Parts: sequence; structure tokens; C-alpha cells
Amino acid sequence: MDYDIIRKSLDIKAGSNMPDYEQAVADFSWRHAKSLLHGFADGKLNIAYEAVERHVKSGCGQKIALRWITKNGDVCDYTYADLSSLSSRFANVLDRLDINKGERVYTLLGRVPELYITALGALKAGCVFCPMFSAFGPEPVQARMKIGGAAVLITTKALYKRKMVSIRAELHELREVLIVDDSESEGSRDFHGLMDATSDQFETVAMDPEDMALLHFTSGTTGMPKGVVHVHEAVVAHNITGRLALDLQPEDIYWCTADPGWVTGTSYGIIAPLTNGVMLIVDEAEFDVARWYKNLSEQGVTVWYTAPTAIRMLMKSGSELPAEHNLSKLRFMASVGEPLNPEAVEWGNEIFGMPFHDNWWQTETGGIMIANYASMDVKPGSMGKPLPGITAGIVEKIDGGVREVSEPLTIGELALKPGWPSMMRAYLDEEARYQKCFVDNWYLTGDLAVRDSDGYFWFVGRDDDVIKSSGHLIGPFEVESALMEHEAVTEVGVIGIPNETAGQIVKAFVALQSGYVPNEDLRLELLGHARKRLGPAVAPKEIVFRKNLPKTRSGKIMRRLLKARELGLPEGDISTLESDEK
Repeated sequence: MDYDIIRKSLDIKAGSNMPDYEQAVADFSWRHAKSLLHGFADGKLNIAYEAVERHVKSGCGQKIALRWITKNGDVCDYTYADLSSLSSRFANVLDRLDINKGERVYTLLGRVPELYITALGALKAGCVFCPMFSAFGPEPVQARMKIGGAAVLITTKALYKRKMVSIRAELHELREVLIVDDSESEGSRDFHGLMDATSDQFETVAMDPEDMALLHFTSGTTGMPKGVVHVHEAVVAHNITGRLALDLQPEDIYWCTADPGWVTGTSYGIIAPLTNGVMLIVDEAEFDVARWYKNLSEQGVTVWYTAPTAIRMLMKSGSELPAEHNLSKLRFMASVGEPLNPEAVEWGNEIFGMPFHDNWWQTETGGIMIANYASMDVKPGSMGKPLPGITAGIVEKIDGGVREVSEPLTIGELALKPGWPSMMRAYLDEEARYQKCFVDNWYLTGDLAVRDSDGYFWFVGRDDDVIKSSGHLIGPFEVESALMEHEAVTEVGVIGIPNETAGQIVKAFVALQSGYVPNEDLRLELLGHARKRLGPAVAPKEIVFRKNLPKTRSGKIMRRLLKARELGLPEGDISTLESDEK
């Protein structure tokens, strides 16, 4: 927290959606935020209506809503009118298949147009949309579909054969499977054949604001994943946070790199950009450094929302590639998924002429809660300040309750006052687990943080990640950030391991940049670097080199998995694990 502030290199305050943060906080009301949407005359809402129909009705139907870049580089544009027509067709397909309001529509797809059409059509019909990562194996697919009571699944022929055939008989509530790339076959139906046979006219179902709209899953440390319930009123938060935290404006070309299987890919890869009337870029291909720079340049991306893992991979590739591309249209960059290390923020300023703006939220919060804003100075390593309408605090637990801590830089649990529209309404069928999240009118996030004297919040670690060593509370993120400053390091995961004398000591797992060879000399050099940067009480006592660190598909390093394997503990739910090398 001793990093210099990065001042805005471009004077964008006057043109940003929130030129004065303090004034915006003072003036904000959720009632006003809701008035920015159309809704229905009787107070009802529908996310799909706000994302598509209202733009068509206001005369913007021919504006490009979604630009899809195929794996081979071809470009296909969908206007708001196209999305309106296609989502209506899918809503009619659901009606024809007797899939009713409130039933759960699942997708197991890559980043293809059918996923976005399905999401909008399901919501338009009053159904619940639940996306799954296409990389999931049969077991996590089965768990999520059983927990949520999937009525229909939209997938591909290959994914159905690899991941569904073996589990189909166990999914008793699953009535229909629609295949997007094959004609009708035994046990499934042809998605496009059904679409072609239906009308492109459908009256959007007016939903109660508290009606369930989205079902996302978050991994548990043990046992089964949790089903997180969000309602149609969440669109109020998605829309306004897109404006305030990501500074989305109607003329923007926006690229959210998150897969919709992750909550960010739905909240900020579908709903927030479309409700704000921007043009959304969707790239079917997986991460590739050269391709990403090409996308930013050729598509004229103005607002870019990505993840720390991707940023670190771009950093690792050097500065030559970005210098070969015209990135002058890019005006705002943001990051989410895990805390963004200070050096990544500063690298953004060096390479792009602007910093990455980190923000913080959870699957449970449904939308961005704390952020660095376009008009606000950035403190590298900080999460930023709470959104207008969000009350955040640092609390400590006492006598079965909690009390807010006012002293700056005091470590405590990050907590939020309930009441924002995208707050989860339940862990599906787990009421007791849900109620445990709320104490003394605070939502307890499970994250430890501090707030500085300027009101910026700083992530310390998950409650069970924090290391207690010789009386010191050590946040793994602080240690990871210090090691990341060394030129040889590309990724770090830090855990505490038991020690008879100190209680715990800090152990770091380090992945190296290309060109560096793991050896004893480098290990000692990194230990010395960390000791000089952090002091002997906080610096790691052990460093182990790893080719890859275990990460979720959203890019979070799974510290709990490192710890479980180190100590021989149960690994818990690892269905979201993307990369790993034991």
C-alpha cells in the first residue's frame, strides 16, 4: 500500500459517466438507477427486454449489438433487431417444447452466437438461464444440472457425445436436448431446425422483479458446488455498474474476454453491455497473445474488461507485439477475477498509456461492488472505492455478531450492507448456508481487506488464506505481489504451512517467465528479493518452482488447492479447475 498513485494520463473526467465520485455517491439512489430502464407499466421487469427490445423500440434496431469473431477469423455481425428476432424465435421454441416460466434452461457451449441467443430467449420467455463451461467434464455437468433441475440443454454434437451420453439417464428432470450443429438425432433435437420453424414474434413475459432469472454456480471448498440465485431486478445493477464502473457509453466497442460460463461473462459479457446499447465483441477462440492484440486494434475496441491471468500472460510476451498495433481507440481497461498485482497496473500505463482499473465483486454480489473509476486516480494494488449505492465496511467478529472497524489499515472481513438489486437471493435449496452470510445487517464476503485513510479498499486474502506467523497476520496477495516484481516471475501462489515455532510459515509456489530456468541460485535470489521487499517476518521461508499453478477457468489461482495438496487435505470441488500441474 505504499505504491504511488497513477494519475490519469488523459483528461477524461469531463467525458466520463461519473466525473465526480463524491458527488455521485451523495446523489445516488437505486430508485433513480431503475428509472434508467424502461420496465413495464405495472413495475414488472425482464432482463431480455432491457437488453434488446427497448433499443429496437427506440429506433436503434439496426445498430450492431454483437460482433462474433470465429476461430478462423471470420466476422459475423448481429444487430439489436437480429437479437430481438432470434431470441423471440428461441422463446417460441421453448413454448413449443412445453418449457414453462421458471424452468431452467442450461447451455454447454463455447462462445458462439447460439449461447447469447439462448440466454436472451430464455429470459424473454420467463425461464431461468444457467450457463456452464464447455470444458466441464461429465461429473461437474451432472452435478450442476441435478442441483438446478435442468429442463432443457443446448449444446453441440461433440459435447453431447463426450459429456452427456453417459449421464443423461441420471438427469430425470431433463426433458429436451437441443444440438446447435447437427440435424435431429436420437435423444436430441435440431436447434436450428426448431428455430426456423417458429415465428420471430414473441411478447416478452413481464416478470416480477424478484422472479428468478439467472443461476450461477460457485465452487465450494468441500462438497458440491453452490447454486447462486439472481433475479430479474439484478438488471438494474448490471446496467448502472456498467455505466459507472466500466464507463460504458453508447458509442463504445466493448470486449469482455470472460466466458459466459463464469458470472462475469453473463453479467458483463451479455447484460451490462447490451442494456447500455454498446457493440459487444465476442471471440470464439481461446487466448492467444497475437490474436488479442489484433482484436483490440482491428475491431477498434474502446473499453476492455479482462482478467489478471490474461494480463500477466500479455506481460510475459513483452512489449514488441503491442507496439505493432494501433491501439489508439482504447480508452478504458478494467480487470476482475482476482486482485490485480500493482506491477500489472503500472505495466498497463507503460504499454497502453493508461492503467488497468481493478474492481472487486463475487458471484454472490451479482455485480461490481468496489472499483477504480475512469475519473479517479488509481492506487496500484487497490480494489478502489465502493460503487455509489453500495456501503462497504471492514468488520470484526465479536460475541456471535460483528462490529465495524473504523481505524484505517486494520485487517478485517470485507462486508456490505444488503439491499442492492443484484444481491443473490439464495443458495439454491441451501437456506441455512445462505443465512450464515448475513450477520447484524452485513453481508459477510469471506474476504479479508483493509481500508486506507483515503477510502480505498485493499484485498488481503480469503479468510482461510490469511497466514498467522509469529503473531503476524500475513496476506498472501502482499507476498505474491512482491515476488511478482522480480523479472523472472510470471505467477505466484502463497500459502501458510504449519510450523512448531511460528505457528505457520509462508511458502510460495512460483511459475517462471520463459527463458528462466528453475535452480537453487534463482530460488535464493527470490528469497532475498522478498526478504528485502517485505522484511523477514513476512517474506516466504520456502519457495517451490512450478511450471503451472492450479487456476480456475476465471483465472483465480486456487490457493486452497495448493494447501490441500501440501497438507494432504481433501481437495473439495475442483470442477472449475482449468490449468494445473501437480
